[in-house]
Amino acid sequence: MNVVLGSQPAEPSRENEDFAAAAPGAAILLDGAGVAGAETGCAHGIAWFSATLGGLLLSAITAQSARPLAECLADSIRAVRSLHEDTCDLTHRASPTSTVVAVRADAGALEYLVLGDSTLLLADLDGKATAVTDQRLDEVGKRLRAPVDVLPTGSPEHVVALADYREALTGLRNRPGGFWIAGPDPRAAEHAFTGAVPVASLASVTLLSDGATRLVDLFELATWQETLAALGSVGPDGLIRRVREVEAGDPGGRRWPRGKAQDDATVLHWVLS
Repeated sequence: MNVVLGSQPAEPSRENEDFAAAAPGAAILLDGAGVAGAETGCAHGIAWFSATLGGLLLSAITAQSARPLAECLADSIRAVRSLHEDTCDLTHRASPTSTVVAVRADAGALEYLVLGDSTLLLADLDGKATAVTDQRLDEVGKRLRAPVDVLPTGSPEHVVALADYREALTGLRNRPGGFWIAGPDPRAAEHAFTGAVPVASLASVTLLSDGATRLVDLFELATWQETLAALGSVGPDGLIRRVREVEAGDPGGRRWPRGKAQDDATVLHWVLS
């Protein structure tokens, strides 16, 4: 199994809330969601949540190869809940959450699951790239972001508008007409995008957090095809460096309005052939 992994926190002084790992025939990536330093009702924090859920999920999908990925995710959410429901307030509206991308190769098929705005990039033998992304969070966000995007990223006014935006977004989490993400409720797993493709048709599988996909979906400076080419030439760390270079050239978010000047960025690239 040929896997290369790169990950970098938004800032060196901050904890990385992304988590990615691989085992024979399987890989997972989670992007913990929350507001650094904000009240969540959880004593453990967002990074703990994404890492704990990720570890349990990887174990579940490898140990129970016949069990659907969505059911494995639901079981893992229940297990994490049991670990801290006696010490933390899991009814808190801002309780830690995480996106989830999971893949498992078995019996000639690659099964996949995507929940939240992280991305699965499938490359076929001809080099064609197909991105599987859950757009529901972005679609909801676009309806609410206008007051945020007109302000310089990081300015006092931007901080206030961003807090209001996140509060409104939290109210639409795991609700019909809103978006779905892994949190305290295992029923969110029922709303994940799932599918399967023949392993023999694939050259590589790549899992990316939204901090690593900015060149394509935020900055619009690259295509998914060019992203694949970059992974082949400079690897995950090189791709993340390119994202950081663009972010550094627009620290105030004037050209590319965004909630964070930089975000945790993680890429797991699995070469199959």
